[in-house]
Amino acid sequence: MSAFIQQLPALIGVVIGALGSYLAVVRSDGARFRREQAARWEERRLSVYADYASTLKKTVTLACRAASHLGNDPHPHPLSPEEAAPLLAEATLARDPAGEALVLLGSPNVVEKARAWVTVVLEMEQFQRDRTRDPAAWQALVERHRVGRDGYYAAVRDDLELPPGLSVRWQFPTVDQP
Repeated sequence: MSAFIQQLPALIGVVIGALGSYLAVVRSDGARFRREQAARWEERRLSVYADYASTLKKTVTLACRAASHLGNDPHPHPLSPEEAAPLLAEATLARDPAGEALVLLGSPNVVEKARAWVTVVLEMEQFQRDRTRDPAAWQALVERHRVGRDGYYAAVRDDLELPPGLSVRWQFPTVDQP
């Protein structure tokens, strides 16, 4: 029995060491799992944010093409309102699920900026549907769209902790006023 008692401190040390090693591995695995899970959600949010922006951009492009047909926009590929109508309806149908995913996964600030941007896009659609011929008013809407888009992208970058991006402003020729 005395040999066992002499070995007891060493045995206790081995048990404590094994328990400590087990706890360290469990804690490390838990931290790694949380980091990986956060990275997966971040990737998913980025995908949702990009998909939503893409659906809005499709609508904007179609509205600009239709506005070009009416003489409001310098887009090089005009599209008559009749040709644009079914394409805009299709873009709207694609935008709805993308918007729902955005509301589900997006941060409150990103969702608010998306709402502000889509409000202007809806006004652009209405402008086109009304067949308004007013290049100055159209250009004001296009500028508001750009501001809304820039605000959305800035909110996305903030949410995903991305470095600041550049606000790209393409220079297009102006539309001659009639």
